[in-house]
Amino acid sequence: MQLSVLSTLYKSKPFLKEFIEETIAAINKLPIDSYEIIFVNDGSPDDSLNYLIEQRKTIPQIKLIDLSRNFGHHYAIQAGLVYSSGDLIFLIDNDLEVRPEVLVTFYEELKQNSTIDVVYGYQEVRKGSFVEKQFGGLFWKFINMMSEVQIAENLLTERLMTRQYVNELLKLQDANLFLGGMLHWVGFNQKGIAIKKGVREGQSTYSFSKRLNLMIQAVSSFSGKPLEYLFYFGCIISTFSTFFIGYLILKKLIHQDEVQLGWTSLIAVNVLILGIISIFLGIIGIYIYRIFKQVQGRPNAIIKKIYE
Repeated sequence: MQLSVLSTLYKSKPFLKEFIEETIAAINKLPIDSYEIIFVNDGSPDDSLNYLIEQRKTIPQIKLIDLSRNFGHHYAIQAGLVYSSGDLIFLIDNDLEVRPEVLVTFYEELKQNSTIDVVYGYQEVRKGSFVEKQFGGLFWKFINMMSEVQIAENLLTERLMTRQYVNELLKLQDANLFLGGMLHWVGFNQKGIAIKKGVREGQSTYSFSKRLNLMIQAVSSFSGKPLEYLFYFGCIISTFSTFFIGYLILKKLIHQDEVQLGWTSLIAVNVLILGIISIFLGIIGIYIYRIFKQVQGRPNAIIKKIYE
């Protein structure tokens, strides 16, 4: 198998007909004789799966992996990579924000330089509203500030990968997936290409809460720096508190009755300390939960049925 095209399904029905047509048209422009188009059904609530089952009757290259429920975008991608068999693997979202035609550009770039293992897409200018642009920019800056491996900002799902690279990626046994970080942590020679992302028809399935959860997942699964920062911050608070207590004692000794150490200041300090401790415990709790999830040893996704 020369090429595997991999995409995930979640409320994807409106885009599938056009996506399949454009994908096949892009593949026909390349010197490729054998290929497969893999769709991973991530518990999609619409009839995407049934539509593709019908399409398989006329397009036998379509391969369907039906997960038992919705596990999440990154986990669905991982499941698809496991069952891909191409020498090259092209990963793409099917919402047509990025057109399948980009495969031709990626393929030509990969073939021009035999040392490149991955060609990935990124946005030079983020699309969306002002809030979305600012939040997205802060997200990547925050991730890189916390991460030991620098990740290209504004990454897109779309990328063309060699089989060797994918095999090494699949050796990672993370239960808490942040593919954006893992794809760079693996290393190899990777090249980014700027892509202008279009506007999706309909509302995005990535809500603000999902984006926030992704940021928490990214930081807690890919970096231990928040725990280091907690230690340093605790040292600063302890040092400041020691000097402040010494200052109060010294002032009391010098001015005696003129200095009144009231309950208001004590309560305010206690509330502040309680808030800080709560934040510390919350961050530590997130890491403990990630450890718990990792040692459970559960599969990241369960496959209900494969249509091939």
